Amino acid sequence: MNGRRRATGAASAPSLLLTVLGEFVLPADRPVWTSALVRALAEVGVEEKSARQALARSADEGIIVPDRDGRRTRWALTGSGRRLLTEGAERIYGFAPEMSDWDGQWLILAVTVPESQRRLRHQLRTRLTWAGLGTPAPGLWVGPDTRKEAEVADVVRELGLDGGACSYIGRFGGIGEVTRVVRQAWDLVEVARRYHGFVQRFETERPQTPADAFRAQIHLVQDWRRFPFLDPALPRELHPTPWPGTAAAELFGRLHRAWHPDAQARWAQLAVSP
Repeated sequence: MNGRRRATGAASAPSLLLTVLGEFVLPADRPVWTSALVRALAEVGVEEKSARQALARSADEGIIVPDRDGRRTRWALTGSGRRLLTEGAERIYGFAPEMSDWDGQWLILAVTVPESQRRLRHQLRTRLTWAGLGTPAPGLWVGPDTRKEAEVADVVRELGLDGGACSYIGRFGGIGEVTRVVRQAWDLVEVARRYHGFVQRFETERPQTPADAFRAQIHLVQDWRRFPFLDPALPRELHPTPWPGTAAAELFGRLHRAWHPDAQARWAQLAVSP
C-alpha cells in the first residue's frame, strides 16, 4: 500500500529508495550493503542522513530486513517486499496507456464508507485508483476493464467492505452521456499534461557515462511509475485524441532499453564492496 501511495508523490528519499530496490536489487535477488544503497541514493542527490532514514522506514514497513555482520549491515528484501516490487515492476513495464479490444462493457462497483472513517476511505480510494477505477459520484466506481473484477473484489474484502458492496458488469445505457461520466471519473486533462511533461523532460536526455545513465534511469523509472496510478488506460474511443500517453510509453521503453546496460554497470560498481 505504501508503495502505491509513493507512486504519485514527489521524489522523496523513501520513494527513490523504492525505485532503486525495484530496478537494481530485485533483479539481482541478493542482500546489499548499507553503504551501497547510501551511495546509490547520493547519486540522485539524497543526503546520507535521509538515505539512512529511508532504509529504516522501509524496514519498519516490512519491505527490507537487516542482516548484521559485526558493525556492518546488509539489507535483503522480505517476501512481502519482493511481492510489492514484483507487482510494481509488472505494472511499470507492462503498462499500456490505451486498452485494446474493448467490448464496450463496464465494471461498476457500489461501495460506501462513512465520512468518519477517513483512513479507510483513503485506503479504498488509493487501491481502487491503482486498479484503474474512477469515481464519477460518491459511492460509485467505474472502469472499462472487466478483468479487474477479481482484483477489486480482493480490495473490498481485504478492507472489510464486502458486506455492503456490490458489483455489476454491463454496457452503458440510454440515460446520460458516457463522455460526461469519463470526465467526472478521471482528470484526463491533468494526466495528458503530465505525459507531455514527461516527454519534454526525457526526450533530449543523453547520458554520456555509466554514472549519467544510472541517474537518468532512476529518474526515468521514478517518473514513469506514477502513470499506472494516474492513467486508467481507457479504450481509445474514450480518450481525447491524440492521446499523449502512447508517445510517452514508446519513449519510456526505448530509453529504458538504451540506458539499462550502463545503469546496471554503474550499480555493480556501487554495490561491489561495503
